[in-house]
Amino acid sequence: MVMRVFVAGGSGVLGRRLVGQLVARGHQVTATTTSPARLDLLARLGAEGVVMDGLDAVAVGRAVAEARPDVIVHQMTGLSEVHAGRPDMRRAERFFATTNRLRTEGIDHLLAAAEATGVSHVVAQSHASFNGSREGGWVKTEEDPLQVVEGTKAIGHLEDAVVRAGGAALRYGAFYGPGANDDQVKMVRRRMFPLVGGGTGYTSWVHLDDAASATVLAVEQKARGVFNIVDDEPAPVGEWLPYLARCAGAKPPRRLPAWLARLLAGELVVGMMTEGRGFSNAKARRELGWEPRYPSWRQGFREELG
Repeated sequence: MVMRVFVAGGSGVLGRRLVGQLVARGHQVTATTTSPARLDLLARLGAEGVVMDGLDAVAVGRAVAEARPDVIVHQMTGLSEVHAGRPDMRRAERFFATTNRLRTEGIDHLLAAAEATGVSHVVAQSHASFNGSREGGWVKTEEDPLQVVEGTKAIGHLEDAVVRAGGAALRYGAFYGPGANDDQVKMVRRRMFPLVGGGTGYTSWVHLDDAASATVLAVEQKARGVFNIVDDEPAPVGEWLPYLARCAGAKPPRRLPAWLARLLAGELVVGMMTEGRGFSNAKARRELGWEPRYPSWRQGFREELG
């Protein structure tokens, strides 16, 4: 069934892939961007582009009303250098400030617009890479709580609001693929991405194309609830970081004791690398019928960087 889909944040690194996949499956897509310069990009992808500030309730309401969608998808973040500056995990609250507002005020504006225009289904971007509760095992399901780190309150607000409205919150793992982790790969090649402590913390990854395909399924099936959108192999940093370096043609990462990394990079980075918990994708596979093209980051890193 052809649907009218409103993608808020359609010109972002994941939004672009999502728009392309939705159009390829015959859906009519309206996609938003904060930059008029990206309207041509959205047009080339086959979408109707709209300039919209996701933090402006009036602008959001107007854009949704004019699009008359069947489904709204929230893919708005403020993680690009234009919005957040250069990544600085020592000042995570500053780096994630706009994204946290988009996960609270932004989703509230979209849900209000959905209610006002009779849109019955909303799908929203959440996050699950290393931020599972540090109690118990290393791999978490949707039933397990998230660890209290920067942004957890905003994620909790988004998930609660979307699920109450009968929609789906998709907890994407750490993105990789063109445009997603280019800066990280550059740092690895310069040996500026060290392995902290024993690298015992787990991370869950997902390729951008797989994240987009899961989102398409959630849209078409009008999925409800929380889903971990990650690959099959959550892994400790001590495994994936040296492998990423090899795939990138770099020397092995330097090692840094946790106490020194805490001084240089802050507690968030140390916690991620030494205590992070990954996530299971069993629910998404079972309930959405999702089959990632890259079931393991090992295959994905090799194909993207080899």
